[in-house]
Amino acid sequence: MPDALVAIHWGSAAPLVVASVAIMGSPGPATISLTAVGSAYGVRRCLAYLVGIILGSATVLVAVATGVTATLLAVPAMRVVLLAISAAYILWLAYHIATAPPLAAETATAGAPALAAGLVLGIANPKAWVAIAAVFASARLADSATTDAAAKIAVLTVMIILICTTWLLVGAVLARLLRDPHRARIINTALAVALIGATALAVLR
Repeated sequence: MPDALVAIHWGSAAPLVVASVAIMGSPGPATISLTAVGSAYGVRRCLAYLVGIILGSATVLVAVATGVTATLLAVPAMRVVLLAISAAYILWLAYHIATAPPLAAETATAGAPALAAGLVLGIANPKAWVAIAAVFASARLADSATTDAAAKIAVLTVMIILICTTWLLVGAVLARLLRDPHRARIINTALAVALIGATALAVLR
């Protein structure tokens, strides 16, 4: 077995996983958006968006691991740019979710978010930077900084995939209720409002 694997304290991974579920898995712009688009468009049409969110979140994770996050957030203008991009996209997405037709309609195919949209939100999501940084610092898996970072990236990447997929599947469960046009409008509007609210909370914290 390679020395690097032997040097990893896998027993400390459990607290890291618990922290990731509690902090990264809590409602936020990306997670709420996954449930919202899943309910509005169905899981199959949103798989590309899911991949984009995962890749964007993984990009933030690598930025945290390499210290890029601290450098970026130390520049006030960069924080403003990230928040502006996130807020603009969230408002656009919330509008399309609120006005999405019932899944039974053929037009439901149109407007489903693409991979690029998920990637942008994954990176610009203000909660992701704070949440991932907090989880990353919550445990130490190795004495070597490099090995510790690599192990955390591996564990947290798996958690990002599981968390994001779970939120999308929650949307799929809600989608079963959206065959009725009136009920679909109510649920989609509620999810759009929740998405805007989660983003506002992430920005104001």
